[in-house]
Amino acid sequence: MSSSSHTAVTGRYHKRPLTQLDVQAKRVLVRVDYNVPLDSQDRVMDNTRIRETLPSLRWLLEHHARAVILASHLGRPKGKPVDKYRLAPVAKRLEELLGKRVSLAADCIGPEVQAAIATATRTSDEEVFLLENLRFHSGEEANDLRFAQALASLADCFVQEAFGAVHRAHASTVGVARLLPSAAGFLLQREIDYLSRVDHADHPFAAILGGAKVSDKIGVISSLLDKVDILVIGGAMAYTFLRAQGVSTGSSLVEPDRVSIAQELLEKARAKGVQILLPVDHQIAKTITEDAERRITEMAAIPEGWTGVDIGPATIRQIAPLLTQAKTVVWNGPLGVFEVSPFAQGTLAVARLLAEAT
Repeated sequence: MSSSSHTAVTGRYHKRPLTQLDVQAKRVLVRVDYNVPLDSQDRVMDNTRIRETLPSLRWLLEHHARAVILASHLGRPKGKPVDKYRLAPVAKRLEELLGKRVSLAADCIGPEVQAAIATATRTSDEEVFLLENLRFHSGEEANDLRFAQALASLADCFVQEAFGAVHRAHASTVGVARLLPSAAGFLLQREIDYLSRVDHADHPFAAILGGAKVSDKIGVISSLLDKVDILVIGGAMAYTFLRAQGVSTGSSLVEPDRVSIAQELLEKARAKGVQILLPVDHQIAKTITEDAERRITEMAAIPEGWTGVDIGPATIRQIAPLLTQAKTVVWNGPLGVFEVSPFAQGTLAVARLLAEAT
């Protein structure tokens, strides 16, 4: 990674870059986003989020941080320990990718964690720790000051590298940053740099939004409607929008309490002249498994007993010319259940399309 990638972003996006943080002989708490998919054997199915943090972690080790203490969430355990959301598989995969031993703490706060870090750093330098799931404590999502203080007590400084979670006002994002000298990691800095270009994007400007939940993207959609010409909505969040249009969604994931908001966003798009593209066909399945019975619908409606798992070929044909003609494209989130190979085809097709256009 070139040094130019580490420079601060100007204007309202400015954050202190990691290269300006004094980390030598310091304990550094790094908020990462290791909310990765696991298979039935507790193996990491997609290590992209882990790999993208490696440049920052290696930089910290190369600059002789005494301890690199990683904090992440996984899933939605709702404030209590849940075995399927433990971070042991993540620690194992990180250790393989980093090429250095990673110690998994039994918890993310408390005297036992403090003692383990203190003992390890007395005997050797450049230790790497992964704290247990932050969301095993209700104080994380509540942005509880005492929980933030407990996290901050583990370290001398803080690095924010969790681009996928940085928009949330949680203790490990907002709370800790107010208590310790802080900086943006290389991944976060890079993403901020890209996003800062949105205000001056060339038109036609298209945005592709996927992922599971409308509730996670309401602010993003509302903001983009003031900027884009075309908005493509896929992934499970599309089913809430289709429901808002009165389209049958079968057993697909829908957020009933967000249907009215989806209607408001569709109305706002029409008022602003933004072209919104929702799936006109789907790949559907009986179960979310690789060997599931599946087929392609002939229209946007999904029959009862079936679940939408990917966009269909007609949808790809509909959006292809608009995306290839766009001068700027912002993409956030997969267009299907990307972790399951047969349901990743729509996402991969659009990725190839954009790669060829670029």
